[in-house]
Amino acid sequence: MHRGRGHHRGPGGHGDPAHPRRIRGFVEPALLLLLHQGDTHGYDLASGLEGVGLDQYPVDPSTVYRVLRRLEHRGMILSAWDTEGASGPPRRVYRLTEEGREYLTAWVADLRATDDMVHRFLGAYDRTFPAESSEAGADSRAQYSD
Repeated sequence: MHRGRGHHRGPGGHGDPAHPRRIRGFVEPALLLLLHQGDTHGYDLASGLEGVGLDQYPVDPSTVYRVLRRLEHRGMILSAWDTEGASGPPRRVYRLTEEGREYLTAWVADLRATDDMVHRFLGAYDRTFPAESSEAGADSRAQYSD
């Protein structure tokens, strides 16, 4: 297969159509946001990721627990065993620290700057290719309206 000049390749570089990209490390701020809403167990955090933008990209529970351990090691969260909770074995309860709140605020500032950059890029694209951008916009809106 020829991959030289003139060959159409998607953003992934393999001829695939464009797909939304994950923001590197986005599980971290998503977990911090969930913990900002209140202390909770790891299972609840993993389940809550869909509600904060990760519904299109399911996250493996082992990844959630690895990120939680990393955040705890860095002082962003604390955990303790809940031995008085519902029936069953004790579970870890996670809570956000002040350092975690500050880190979440920094993530949000960075995401807002990224959002601004993406919107300016899309505006320039729409001005340059108005017919193509309306078709692409309809396709992406249809993809996420399910």
